[in-house]
Amino acid sequence: MTGKTTTARLRPRPVAALSPEQAEELAGMFHLLGDVNRLRLIHACMDEAVCVHDLADRFGLSASLVSHHLRLLKAARLMRAERRGKQVFYTADDEHVRTVLRDMTTHVAEPGRDRD
Repeated sequence: MTGKTTTARLRPRPVAALSPEQAEELAGMFHLLGDVNRLRLIHACMDEAVCVHDLADRFGLSASLVSHHLRLLKAARLMRAERRGKQVFYTADDEHVRTVLRDMTTHVAEPGRDRD
C-alpha cells in the first residue's frame, strides 16, 4: 500500500422508467432551476431556513420578486415554507433536493475533462 486513499466510483442504483407524468414534473422542476435567481435562492436555503427579507437583501432583489420565485419553487415541491410570526422562512424541501443541488454544485466545481 502506498498510503494513498483512492475513491472508488459508486455503482449507480438502477433508475425506474419515468412515466409520462413523472417526466413532465421532472422537466418542470429542472426548468424552474434553470433560472439563475431561483437557483441561487434555493441554494441559499439548503442548510438553513431563511426569510424573504434576508434573501432579498443578500441577492439585491425586491422582496416581491423573491416571494414570487419562492412560491414557484414551493409549488414544485422544491422548497418548503414555515411561518414564524409575521415572517415566512424557506428551506429546501427535503434531502433529495439538497442532494441533487450538492451533487450538481460539486460537478460544476470539478476541473474540466476531455469531452470527446
